[in-house]
Amino acid sequence: MIDFKKVAVAATLFAGMFNYASAQNTAYSWSNLPKVSTPTFKKDTINITHYGAKPDGLTLNTQSINKAIMACSAKGGGVVLVPAGLWLTGPIELKSNVNLHIDRAALVQFTDDKSQYHLVEGNWEGHASYRNQSPISGTNLQNIAITGDGIIDGHGEVWRAIGKDRLTADEWKALVASGGMVSENGKSWYPSASYQKGLTTPEAGYIKPGSSVKDVEPMKDFFRPNMLVLTNCKKVLLQGTTFQNSPAWCLHTLLCEDLTLRNVRVRNPWNAQNGDAIDVESCKNILIEGSTFDAGDDGICVKSGRDEEGRRRGKPTENMIVRNNVVYRAHGGFVIGSEMSGGARNIFVSDCTFIGTDIGLRFKTTRGRGGVVEKIYIKNIAMRDILHDAILFDMYYSGKSPSEEETVDNSKIPAVTEATPQFRDFYVSHVVCNGADNGLLIRGLPEMSIKGIHLDNIVLKTNKGINIIEGKDVTLRNVYVESKNTEPLVNISNSSEVTFDGLKYGTNTNLLFSISGSKSGQIKVLNTDASKAKTKVEFKRGADDKALVAAK
Repeated sequence: MIDFKKVAVAATLFAGMFNYASAQNTAYSWSNLPKVSTPTFKKDTINITHYGAKPDGLTLNTQSINKAIMACSAKGGGVVLVPAGLWLTGPIELKSNVNLHIDRAALVQFTDDKSQYHLVEGNWEGHASYRNQSPISGTNLQNIAITGDGIIDGHGEVWRAIGKDRLTADEWKALVASGGMVSENGKSWYPSASYQKGLTTPEAGYIKPGSSVKDVEPMKDFFRPNMLVLTNCKKVLLQGTTFQNSPAWCLHTLLCEDLTLRNVRVRNPWNAQNGDAIDVESCKNILIEGSTFDAGDDGICVKSGRDEEGRRRGKPTENMIVRNNVVYRAHGGFVIGSEMSGGARNIFVSDCTFIGTDIGLRFKTTRGRGGVVEKIYIKNIAMRDILHDAILFDMYYSGKSPSEEETVDNSKIPAVTEATPQFRDFYVSHVVCNGADNGLLIRGLPEMSIKGIHLDNIVLKTNKGINIIEGKDVTLRNVYVESKNTEPLVNISNSSEVTFDGLKYGTNTNLLFSISGSKSGQIKVLNTDASKAKTKVEFKRGADDKALVAAK
């Protein structure tokens, strides 16, 4: 049994050196935040009513709104005003140098007539795909904005399938009566037979050599559009507006540069299929601040393409600031992945609150993605009532999670290739979570550990504690864990160079550390009172007491 009272001088020096280096690294990074340029506009204003738009909720104003935008752009730009009223419309196409301003009392309601949305070549979850035209789109533009405190509604409920278990009995009955069709097993509702055809067709909509729009027309309903898609645009501002009820992802920015999202609201039903709030994909120089997200899927999400296609594009999401935001119900508060094959780097997240999300800080990938996610800096995060993990690093997204026995089996380790993803150099500090099922999960691959994870000043009040599987160079400093399940409080499997400095925990802890796997080693426990735990440490499945090299 290890003597936890033994002082390891080398380990103490190591910890001091690390703490100094880590503090210097993060302090320097936070003092050199990325710079994001914002657009400017002429004051000239065009009211959409000058082009025949009517706020009666009956007139389809597609042509009127788009004519106003084109006229404004042709004159050198300015403001296109959507005044008070309910404005029914089909797809809106933004143009350079135009600020589309939505009045506080205006509701832009996209039509539920799907014939108004033509099939176009687009992108879906990192793949080039045929999609229905987005309600709002812009490609190869400069100096564009959507501002104002009004509401933009995507009429998403007519596009999305939904499971019976995600509705009340009365809601399900009303939905079935409205049309569409029910699956053979009676558990799902589809908007149409066209939707079901796409659902049951492998790789439906993927753009392949020799394919055309005509090939996918029988499945048109299946290709739900993201509500706002901006592609290869520079100097973009979204400010003050509420975007809600999107058919799929709400806000999708792809290959954009100098993107600012300020005081925006995104509202999607909790059960909205693929109802992400915002997906920033392969973009550079981004600021998201003062915004509120309530989504059916991930809240604030970073992406950069999927698998070989994303690696071939080779455009990381980089130089990103996320601050002073609130995320309510969502699959993740702040998320990177899982389509991150082009990489992500130099991302700064601070002063955010997550309430009721499935996961708080969520970093996900899987074999086949490739890509490197690195230099991620996070501080001052408050969380409450997190359904699953407060902080998650997981390389088994959408794959079969390994059993406890499999995590220590080193006999079948795949080779490292360009398709092997990497997570490294994360700095997370001053996080408080009051209520979650799991506190921290780090789960790397046996062929590629998750490396360089540094957490300090963390408070986790959870049902379960800390799991570190296939991690390397992991440091937790001044971490407090109050967990209902304390057998063990900390589980370490096939992980090395793991340091706990100043670990504190609840008084009811039965087993403090469980260490398993022959690859586990160089584990240091410093400035930690282990006497409160009934059992301090156990070694199993190939690990022995040499794995714990220093305890103080």
